Amino acid sequence: MSTIDSKPLQQKASGVRSHDIPTPEALQEFMKGGWAPTPLDGITAHEVISFAKQRREQLSKAFPGMRLIFPAGSLKTRSNDTDYRFRAHSAFSYYSGITAEDSVPDSVLILEPKELGHEALLFIHPRSPRDNDEFYRNVRYGEFWIGRRMTLEETETKYGIKVALLDSLETFLNNAGDSLLIRGEDPRIDAAIKPSDREEEFANVTSVMRMTKDQYEIKEMQKAIDATSRGFADMVKVFPVATSHKRGERIIEAAFFGRARVEGNDLGYDSIVASGSHACVLHWIKNDGEVKSGDLVLIDAGVEVESFYTADITRTLPVNGKFNDAQRKIYSLVLEAQQAGIAAVKPGNKFSDINAACMAVIAKGAHELGVLPISPEESLKPENGLHRRWMFHGSGHHLGMDVHDCAKARKDQYADAILEPGMILTVEPGFYIQPDDELFPPEYRGIGVRIEDDVLVTENGCRVMSSALPKHPDEIEVWMAQLLNS
Repeated sequence: MSTIDSKPLQQKASGVRSHDIPTPEALQEFMKGGWAPTPLDGITAHEVISFAKQRREQLSKAFPGMRLIFPAGSLKTRSNDTDYRFRAHSAFSYYSGITAEDSVPDSVLILEPKELGHEALLFIHPRSPRDNDEFYRNVRYGEFWIGRRMTLEETETKYGIKVALLDSLETFLNNAGDSLLIRGEDPRIDAAIKPSDREEEFANVTSVMRMTKDQYEIKEMQKAIDATSRGFADMVKVFPVATSHKRGERIIEAAFFGRARVEGNDLGYDSIVASGSHACVLHWIKNDGEVKSGDLVLIDAGVEVESFYTADITRTLPVNGKFNDAQRKIYSLVLEAQQAGIAAVKPGNKFSDINAACMAVIAKGAHELGVLPISPEESLKPENGLHRRWMFHGSGHHLGMDVHDCAKARKDQYADAILEPGMILTVEPGFYIQPDDELFPPEYRGIGVRIEDDVLVTENGCRVMSSALPKHPDEIEVWMAQLLNS
């Protein structure tokens, strides 16, 4: 049996800050009356319902008789009384189907074991009632401060799950039997639920299930990818302004953020806008550098849509719209590597075959550039790998609700696994010549190139979902000229 401390699971803090002005008793009394009913009209069943139900049924078969607990997570403090924007945990969202606009902090999805399978129960904090002062005084949860949440009935109608008050979760969990929990998302629930020796298995199963996408997920992924492509066009249009500012990378970054917020929920991850030699820093997110005409700018960015699915696309673009000879040579090598990697994306191949195909081209190219001291064949042997001096990351990953999706999968379920239709992957080789790399002539030093596309495994091969965004150097130059002259 689980036990929970006396502090309720629902956030009971008043939400009143120390510097807020007093609320006189007369005002409190006045705020209690004169409010008209405001139900949400036109709520209909969300298209995700049938897909989320199938996911829960599949999971139920793996853990019969076990209570399965998925916290959405809680608000996280950014500074003093300011919180980060809330983003529900991916497992909670995947099995509930609840999208960003309807996600409520502290919510919990529970699959309660029954004689046949499980029943889904969703515990939420509903809209602020008008019979207490939360709706106007609580800056974290009050309707006047953060907007309206759905009622229990509205949530049930939209998502097809039985819904209960979060207040009742404490009593519910105190009567728990054997339970499995996505741990680390809500410390109060972590403390309430005794760890199980099957939690690692639980995390693994819930992660691996997301490898093969259903039709709803594929549609949402395409939506995220298409919005990201438009975001790249937005960024190119501000290149001229970016070159006139000492923090030009941030001007480019800001253009993409606007697209992410207009068409989606948020960024899928912090955008990388890396001009010049910053492109040789793989996770460059300071984005505080100059953008100089004549340099390349490597941009790695993705829109996360309301369903939490994210794109992940990289393009390396000439700031002035034209590749010079050295840039084009390195870019063409990376493009050839990516084409080889994409050709390896097909059912029956292993995930690791993608990286092997990319690396074979990178090793051959480094040898032809005169910087690899051994043959490509020798370099590709596991005990050598000298070509990785210029590409020291993998060539792709699974993509979905998390930018690096399915992270709890084992090696045999990921790198060594067979590709299947419905998987969505990135293919993203690169070549990075550090500014102090004396193996290259000066004109090459500081050039960093990565090309990344989002690819769906199909029955007969694959489909590049991000193909609308140009990547051949000639096509990029034409595309940029059109955008910069429009």
